[in-house]
Amino acid sequence: MNLSLGVKVLIVVICALVSVIAGIVAGLLKHTPATPKAPAILFGGGAFGGALTLCLLVMSSLGVL
Repeated sequence: MNLSLGVKVLIVVICALVSVIAGIVAGLLKHTPATPKAPAILFGGGAFGGALTLCLLVMSSLGVL
């Protein structure tokens, strides 16, 4: 697939935004009111990294990137 550089950048930005949403949801699900916020933030960051890696690997394997 021959996509221009601008389209590829937009696809990476969309992957990053979807990963941010996944990280926020994971952090909110991990947080409980009686505990500090740091473990939930670290959990959300890990979920963000995993989701971004998965999204970019899928896009690369499909030949989009």
